[in-house]
Amino acid sequence: MQRVTNCILTKNDQVLMLKKPSRGWWVAPGGKMELRESIVESVTREFKEETGISINHPQLRGIFTIVIEDQGKVINEWMMFTFQATNGSGTMLPQSPEGELAWKSVEEISQLPMAVGDYQIFEHVLHKNGLIYGTFTYNGNLDLLSYRLEAEGEPIKQFKV
Repeated sequence: MQRVTNCILTKNDQVLMLKKPSRGWWVAPGGKMELRESIVESVTREFKEETGISINHPQLRGIFTIVIEDQGKVINEWMMFTFQATNGSGTMLPQSPEGELAWKSVEEISQLPMAVGDYQIFEHVLHKNGLIYGTFTYNGNLDLLSYRLEAEGEPIKQFKV
């Protein structure tokens, strides 16, 4: 099972986003964990590699299992650890090796093209407190099939096609 980390950097009602060229979807910068790397080491390293910015004191905000299935059979699965930071240092890269970087307003996030499950993650991180965790299941075309989310102090949210 692959492990990935990402970080939602917020500053003055803006979010630093990365547009991946393969699908044209916007994501929080991040990537794969390396062997023997902690999740904090991973998110700090990945964020700097993709943006040029060193995040300070990232806070864990979400833990997710992402499942890709074909006809009910799991073909891929990974764990994603989502952080939030409100402070960073350094100069943003003019172009990320992973795609286009841009500051987007918090209000704009829900209108950007992205994986359907990511809207749920951004909604929680940007507008609520505490940790959220759950599972997202997609088909091979990355159409959302189901999710189950649990957040501290909130009822469980579920969706299934």
